[in-house]
Amino acid sequence: MTRKTHLGFQPPAIGEEEIEAVADALRSGWLTTGPRAALLEERMVQYLEAEHVLAVASGTAALHLALVALGIGQGDDGHLDEVITTPITWPATANVIVHAGATPVFVDVREGDLNIDPTLLEAAVTERTKAIMPVHLAGQPCDLDPIWALGIPVIEDAAHAAESAYRGRKLGGLSAATCFSLYATKNIAAGEGGLISTNDDGIAEAIRNLRLMRRGNGSLYDITVPGYKANLSDVLAAIALVQLDKLPEHTAARERQFALYDEGIASLDGIEPLARDLRDTHARHLYVVRVEQSRLGMTRDELQQALTAERISTSIHFLPVHRLTWYRERFPHQPSLPVAERAGGEILSLPLSPAHSDGDIVDVLEALERIRDRTG
Repeated sequence: MTRKTHLGFQPPAIGEEEIEAVADALRSGWLTTGPRAALLEERMVQYLEAEHVLAVASGTAALHLALVALGIGQGDDGHLDEVITTPITWPATANVIVHAGATPVFVDVREGDLNIDPTLLEAAVTERTKAIMPVHLAGQPCDLDPIWALGIPVIEDAAHAAESAYRGRKLGGLSAATCFSLYATKNIAAGEGGLISTNDDGIAEAIRNLRLMRRGNGSLYDITVPGYKANLSDVLAAIALVQLDKLPEHTAARERQFALYDEGIASLDGIEPLARDLRDTHARHLYVVRVEQSRLGMTRDELQQALTAERISTSIHFLPVHRLTWYRERFPHQPSLPVAERAGGEILSLPLSPAHSDGDIVDVLEALERIRDRTG
């Protein structure tokens, strides 16, 4: 039976609390960065167990400013610095490396969780490698210990991983910098925004200078670097603060939905969820499955179309960045990354959000069973 309503990706539920918080911000007269942004930073310092948290305009801005704060771009010898990263990510991860004036170097991912494969990193390191930028895909932390062991600064793309912990330690103060997103679909959602956490005083001060075009009050201002317009407004910070308060409730909803998916997917041959490491805390940001055509009897794209016919919207997180047109043409000698390239044709993200009911997840599973039965 086809659903009468459309079930897809939704942000965490926005209620009266968020509306009132925005109204309070508007009534206060603080439309741009002010006391609410400062309070969000203070709250996130406690939550992430980091020395510093800086609020910025987006998760993309967070990654970009972290690179610039570390001095990454064109080297003193005129050659471009290199930053090693994963191909299974949103293009912003690679784009900011280019924006900083450096060269992205893509390394293949692991078969199980599709996070960057640390065993391949050493071979990719050159004298121009200035940073490694791993991505905690779907909320599963990367295997960070062997990455840190290389002695190269690490900037973590934790857009999916606000609630994640690596081997019992919260992400946020473990690497040179960790970057989070407050985008509308994230676990802590403000509509837009980002956070940079670090325990390095120098990096934190550099980002404070970089996120605004000036320092000081009124007409008595100065600049020490040519900064960017990358600060977070109080209006958006107000939403994030309410969402932070709702995190336990939203986390419980995601845990229930993951459990329902795990139980239902187990009986669907040819559909496998990404691996999760029980030593870590998974943020449960995305429920990503891989579709094996030989077992299911249809391709990922065919399954996605069949779910659309059931009025269930899915998404792909992500297509391999190194095979997208600009990167393919700009770096034609990029070697093949077989695990990422195969995964790019198999991965599919199923609906997941605190805005969904448990019954919605059951609807998705029942639709998958109907589709399976038709192909069988």
